[in-house]
Amino acid sequence: MLELYQYELSDIWDQDLDAHGEYGYSLDRYFQSPECKAFVAVVAGKYAGFALVDRSVKVGSSGNWMDQFFVLKKYRRCGLGTALAYAVFGALPGHWEVGQMPANLSAQVFWRRTISQYTRGAFAEHVVTEGWWQGVVQSFDSETHEA
Repeated sequence: MLELYQYELSDIWDQDLDAHGEYGYSLDRYFQSPECKAFVAVVAGKYAGFALVDRSVKVGSSGNWMDQFFVLKKYRRCGLGTALAYAVFGALPGHWEVGQMPANLSAQVFWRRTISQYTRGAFAEHVVTEGWWQGVVQSFDSETHEA
């Protein structure tokens, strides 16, 4: 699914295929580091999406960072993405940051709506314009909210 995710973002994320015809995103750290977590969404026994979380927050000094998030097109607009996000937030209580690339407008709409509903509007939004990662970041505390 990660290859599909990267392909889908290829028009706004400057990346190229390697000699094997793959984008080559390494998942090693998600299996080796206790600070990295991987979640998979399954519908009727079929893979439907994933979420990758690490601790590399962009605005605050510590917390959970939604590193990658993807739902297959077949399963979009039926509540699966929201359910996956809520499950991940609930599984890792504490400070959260969720970021979107500047050109990924559909992701910004999804995350603003999802986080606003989850937090009942109790979140902050930041724009990161310096450093290797730039974009829009929503930050909130998942410990004080219930889905």
